[in-house]
Amino acid sequence: MPHKTPPQPWHGFLLELDQIASGEVHLHCLGGFVVTQVYGLQRPTVDVDVLSIAPIETRLGLLEKGRQGSALHKKYRVYLDFVTIASYPEDYENRLTEMYPGVYARLRLFALDPYDLALAKLSRNIDRDRGDVKHLARTVPLDLDVLRQRYRAELRPNHIGDQKLLDDYFQLWVEMIEEDRSSRK
Repeated sequence: MPHKTPPQPWHGFLLELDQIASGEVHLHCLGGFVVTQVYGLQRPTVDVDVLSIAPIETRLGLLEKGRQGSALHKKYRVYLDFVTIASYPEDYENRLTEMYPGVYARLRLFALDPYDLALAKLSRNIDRDRGDVKHLARTVPLDLDVLRQRYRAELRPNHIGDQKLLDDYFQLWVEMIEEDRSSRK
């Protein structure tokens, strides 16, 4: 299987981060970067959102070199964004998929699976996130029973904040997906 290389400017940016890393580094990626690179949505995004950078002792150095405002950001106009406040399914790590196996010597990027990715966008609930989820629902396609089960078992019990609001958002998203599917028949 040939190794898929990300398009520019991502490849140049990631290649330079790879050269900076002193050993193997795992990045757990989500957000628009994953929706566009893994699931093919055509929309602009300028950051690689990450939930985790491991080993932990590599985090600060990598973030310093790749953060917004860094020399790499100025050069490539993209940056690394460590997500410090997010709601995501409890067992997401068991379902990660490597994005570019073998392309980088030290950097290993892992994408959240489509259900975890959709649920990680739920609490923010902005137009762009709803568009991303509609795209995932069409292209994967998302099984609403799996989405419901994962929401109930892995996201909702650990959510900090207004549970009713989160439930309302989730119901809105299910209805949005069902309506989109009905209109496409």
